[in-house]
Amino acid sequence: MRARVSNRARYSSASLDQLEALRRARDRMDRDFASPLRLADLAECAHMSSGHFSRSFVRVYGVTPHHYLTTRRLERARTLLQLGSLSVTEVCIAVGFSSLGTFSRRFHEMVGVSPSHYAQSHSHPPLPGCVARLVLRPVRNGEARRASHSVR
Repeated sequence: MRARVSNRARYSSASLDQLEALRRARDRMDRDFASPLRLADLAECAHMSSGHFSRSFVRVYGVTPHHYLTTRRLERARTLLQLGSLSVTEVCIAVGFSSLGTFSRRFHEMVGVSPSHYAQSHSHPPLPGCVARLVLRPVRNGEARRASHSVR
């Protein structure tokens, strides 16, 4: 009978350090998505060369750093467009795109409709700030389960 090997034992300490460094860079993309982020800056955050960082990121997360960042920005854009308080141009700038054309093209590729059409069809009446914060705040899995059982 073979002994079970834990996931931690499967990786060398070097690869665990590399995973931690990649997670740090990914967390920076999640946190600072609206600011201009260059590949070299993210690689420096992970203490890697740009090429090694990009290859490692693809191996671990399955997408390029640029694709991950663009997806994160477009997810936030969808939320802002649903709120309806900003124009498409303001949303474009708020999520970190410098070109309205690029933003519109990428948004259409990901969502299937233009940002202006999405805003018209998915907008909700404006909510008071206190309600919007409650409804739109990130939810951890444990909190989601508790909330779904308590609401009946």
